[in-house]
Amino acid sequence: MANREELAIIRGARAGRTESQLALGRLYLFGSAGLPKSLPTALHWLDRAARQGCAEAWQLIGNHIPLDLARQSPQPVTCWYERAYDGGLARAGLVYAQLVLGGERVPPGQRAKALRALEDAGCGGFPEAQWLLAREHGVTPPRFGGPAGEAAAGQGDGRTPDARIPRPEPRRQDETGASRSGAPGRAGQRWLRSAADSGVTPAQFALLEQEWDAGQHQAYLERALPLARALARSEVAQGRACARLAPDEVTLLSRCARLVDEGMAAHDVEPDELHAFWELAAAEQDRHAQFALGLWCARMRIDGRRISGDNAGSGAAANFKKAVRWLQQAGEQGLAEAWYALSRIYVKPEFSQRNVVEAQKYLERAAEMGYRDAQLECGNAAWRARRENEGNDVRAVFWLQKAAAQGCAKAAAMLRKIAPREAGAWRELGALPRRDMSEYPLLAARLELALAFGLSRAEALLLDVRHADRGHCLVVDIRASYGRSRRRLVPVETAQERQLLDRVVRLFENVDCGPGGPEGNYRQRLYRLRTLLPESGGPDAPLDLDLAA
Repeated sequence: MANREELAIIRGARAGRTESQLALGRLYLFGSAGLPKSLPTALHWLDRAARQGCAEAWQLIGNHIPLDLARQSPQPVTCWYERAYDGGLARAGLVYAQLVLGGERVPPGQRAKALRALEDAGCGGFPEAQWLLAREHGVTPPRFGGPAGEAAAGQGDGRTPDARIPRPEPRRQDETGASRSGAPGRAGQRWLRSAADSGVTPAQFALLEQEWDAGQHQAYLERALPLARALARSEVAQGRACARLAPDEVTLLSRCARLVDEGMAAHDVEPDELHAFWELAAAEQDRHAQFALGLWCARMRIDGRRISGDNAGSGAAANFKKAVRWLQQAGEQGLAEAWYALSRIYVKPEFSQRNVVEAQKYLERAAEMGYRDAQLECGNAAWRARRENEGNDVRAVFWLQKAAAQGCAKAAAMLRKIAPREAGAWRELGALPRRDMSEYPLLAARLELALAFGLSRAEALLLDVRHADRGHCLVVDIRASYGRSRRRLVPVETAQERQLLDRVVRLFENVDCGPGGPEGNYRQRLYRLRTLLPESGGPDAPLDLDLAA
């Protein structure tokens, strides 16, 4: 309860005396024996005193009234922070800059002054000012705001964490140091590092994001590992009974563990600590952590090879039940490697639920999602099973093409073996003089296919184009009409070949390619060819000439 002296100050303040309003505002600002500390009430009386020209009142406002309370004030108080900043108070300049830059339709002159105030506060060692300066110079806030810093960082852009370990890309900078791609310049980077070193969490996560995107893995781990360790200790100490981790924290743990596990940066992390990182991130649905935990529980590498007890971090036996659960969760989140690892588990003899059909299902799922090793294995498996189903060779070429397109040398070598590109009997046709074949469009189309795909004479003349096209390859099978031939596959390798094949297929769309069709039987087609192209063999040449391929 207010004493007599304080009651006199209250009466004087209500009567409009400046010195009483200043004194009452100071009492509520710091609290007293009779009056409680109340910043909103202090701001009310200090504002009234400042309106009567009291310089000490706006200095107290600038030094002690926080930003949130200034924004909630029913009366505009920005001018008091500006006057306090003009008087040399750096903290008042920080709040003044935040009020001005956070408003709408800021005059250019006022904005320039607010930036100067912000720079003075940053040079004065205010971490929040350093982070705001970094933002002003083009630094992107963390994707999810980071823990304990969302108010300063603002809202993220909603992107998911990068699933791949990136490679650095060169960036060009202009004369001011700003990147042409929109990245922050030298000034922005300087303020960002200052804010991060001062412990501003959003700045730390923004800097980590930059280092990760640039492929600076050693620098990333040096800065991120202490944060990850502190986070892991905090979670273990609280027994996982605390609130869920922020997305940036989960990404931090996962990326640190991936760099350590893949040996891409020097570190001093023990296996138990690495396992703790994986467990914390996996519990928050990080797919890479779930995948790593699945392999750890199975005590194996991704290809199914056994890991020794020392490398696995424990000499315990494999727990395939837990491994399957973690790998399924990772696979359901779009990680193809998880499905591939699952397929390796289901073919293990020691797995009590060994199932070859289930293993093949997971293997094909990984291949469909673009995992190269799974595509190679699917191709090899289909080729080995071609005697069970003749169409398996087409599937084999499909998967091998997919794997070869991703740089798999084994798949490319296998393709050259099972579907070689032969020169054919028409390699000299390109040197023959051009002839007008507009009256024979079907024959002209067949000759184009022969040149592009290395077909023999018999294959070019007898091929059923519509049934031969399988999208990724051409199935050349004329055994029903020409007993000396063999079934073979020709891969479609380029966009030009695909366009040619599409055009020829449209041409033959409603054409009967059999002997009863408009082209006649094989002898008629061969006679027409030799009549039009006598250089390739006259009409009276032996029929065996078409067996050159």
